[in-house]
Amino acid sequence: MKKSTVILAMVVAALWAQGAGADSFRCGTHLVSDGDSIDKVAALCGPPTSIQRREVLQRPISWYSGRPYYTSYEPVPIPIEYWIYNLGPNKLMRRLKFEDGLLVEVETLSYGYYSASDD
Repeated sequence: MKKSTVILAMVVAALWAQGAGADSFRCGTHLVSDGDSIDKVAALCGPPTSIQRREVLQRPISWYSGRPYYTSYEPVPIPIEYWIYNLGPNKLMRRLKFEDGLLVEVETLSYGYYSASDD
């Protein structure tokens, strides 16, 4: 009986640890994370190295008591932006994904590079 309790506690701790690691990105002394606006990220981190823009069609969602509810069957265009920060050849680059103006994902890429403007 005690063995199963210990195993259950370990599984719960592992799941909690995974959920606790929200996407975040440190720029200098500032930390941006999921849910931050484009304006806040730009103010804290400065302009990105590159920006890619596109739109995707999604059904509109409203959140009520922590659960998503679709408000329509008709998809609406949602603006998506990918910002890439090149932090130089000694640091890893970051790609930030914004949906409808809010940060939803931070991805770590390969090492950065020297750009022509760094010369």
